[in-house]
This record gives sequence, C-alpha cells and structure tokens, in this order.
Amino acid sequence: MYSIVRPEEMKRITTPELAQAFIDEQVKEIRTQVGDKKVLLALSGGVDSSVVAALLIKAIGKQLVCVHVNHGLLRKGEPEEVVRVFRDEMDANLVYVDAVDRFLNKLAGVAEPEQKRKIIGAEFIRVFEEEARKLEGIDFLAQGTIYPDILESDGVKAHHNVGGLPEDMKMELCEPIKLLYKDEVRMVGCELGLPYDMVYRQPFPGPGLGVRCLGAITRDRLEALREADAILREEFDVCGLAKTVWQYFVAVPDFKSVGVRDSKRYEGWPAIIRAVNTTDAMSATIEEIPYEVLHKITNRITAEVEGINRVLLDLTPKPVGTIEWE
Repeated sequence: MYSIVRPEEMKRITTPELAQAFIDEQVKEIRTQVGDKKVLLALSGGVDSSVVAALLIKAIGKQLVCVHVNHGLLRKGEPEEVVRVFRDEMDANLVYVDAVDRFLNKLAGVAEPEQKRKIIGAEFIRVFEEEARKLEGIDFLAQGTIYPDILESDGVKAHHNVGGLPEDMKMELCEPIKLLYKDEVRMVGCELGLPYDMVYRQPFPGPGLGVRCLGAITRDRLEALREADAILREEFDVCGLAKTVWQYFVAVPDFKSVGVRDSKRYEGWPAIIRAVNTTDAMSATIEEIPYEVLHKITNRITAEVEGINRVLLDLTPKPVGTIEWE
C-alpha cells in the first residue's frame, strides 16, 4: 500500500535550475539508499524508465544493471536508440535481450485484444525474471513510478510493477521520480542530457504495436505497420505537428482490399491514421491535418511500404471512440 503524499512545500520543477537541484538531491539520496549494492531496472526506452536510468547512472554508474527486452513490438529504431544512448553514449551496464521470436510465436493466431495484452505482459515478466535470476548480488529494483501512478492506483502500487519479480528475490524498491508529474520528469530528463526525442516521446501503450496491428499479429503486417508509422512520425516532425499533437499513430487492420500497382492488381492492407489531442486521456478531440500533409503521407506510405495500398483517416473523437483501436 502507498501512503505517499507530495509535500506541500515541494516546488514544481519549472526551470532547468530546479531540475538540477532535484537531480543533485536525488543523487545523494540514491547513494545513501543503495550504498555499494547493485540495482536492476527494466529499461523500456520510455520517458519514465529512461529518466530513472540516467539518474541512477549519474548516481551509481555501473552498479545499475539495465535490462532492455526487445519484444518485437516497438516502433522503428527504438531498440537501437536505447542501445546507442545508454550503452554507447552513457556507458551503461546494459543487458539487451532479443526476444522477438519468443513473443511473436506466443502471439501467433491470437486475435482477441485483451488476450494479446495478457500474453505480452506475462511473457515480459517471464523474460525479465529469467534475466534477473542470471545476475548475482542484486538488492534493489528500480522502477519508473511517477506521482500520477500513485494517485491513480488509489493507494495500491501496481501500475509500474513491470518487473513482477517473485517475492523470493527480495529486492527493495528504488523509485527516485515517484513525486514528479510527467512534465517535471521530462524537464529532469533534458537536464540529464537525454535526447529530446526520447524525453518527449509521445504516449505509447505497454503492449506497443501489438494493439495497433489489429487482430491476430502476422510478421509481414507488423513490419508494414512499423514502416507506415515511421513515415507518419517523420512527416509530423517535418511539418511541426509533432509538437502540437498529443498522440498520433498508424493502425493496420487484418483485412485487405483490391488496389493497383504498376498497372497490376494489388491486394493490400489499409493504414489508418489517428491523431488526437487531450488533457487527461478521458476525452480526446481530433487534430486537423492539412490536406497537403495528408497527401504527402499517403503518397509515401503507398509507394514505400510493402503490403499497404490505402491510407485512411480516423475522425472519431473520444467518446465515442477510444484513443487506441484495441
């Protein structure tokens, strides 16, 4: 159970100076808590876990062991970015686990959305536990818990228990950003020197592209989705929409339609663009995308992505639609 309340006297982190003061304070607290012992962290590459990793590296260096599990459902370039930033640039003690085949084999033929989510979540816990048991002398489990997680869990810490490690492993929690709101986490991440694209990465569901490759996941459709999504993100960066739209992505359903390519019949999947703005994710409005931008995205996806022959735009607000399709 959690009874943590953010102290009233704690200032909102709104400037680089306040972010640096928070970092300095947390470095001292981490060193006091951890001492000369080792800490384990599941590093997804998301904002929260990345900021925790950078903070712990600054405080205890190689005493931190980061485990990055590539389940094959990340966006284009994300696993490579995690390795580049943390292993190559920050000299982190990083364990990279290629579990793509393991996850996709488990998901083969599974179309029901909740079942897919359960398989992905359970398999992640199993992989992480297996990697944790290979390590010796780990006394602490770091987690990217932030203050909204504590508020939303109604006193029960559950949301960020990504490790799901068994009780017999007896690890003490280390949660250095548990009193921060998301905007404060991002500011701390910038001050720690993390790349802008990583710190300001848009919200991404835990199951990743698994809930955007609609229905039963196939490797060819998943790859088409990944490539189409990368084009959407690239074009939003170019036109400036990346900084004004809360969440934007592509979903690819499990059906085909007839098209024409190179003067021949060409059956392919549709790529569905969704772009929404929201303040609390309980409701969402549709972002208007200029037609010239939509035309460019459409032309690129249909020309560059194997298996896609149509581009559709989802204009449904929440409610009645949800933000994600599954």
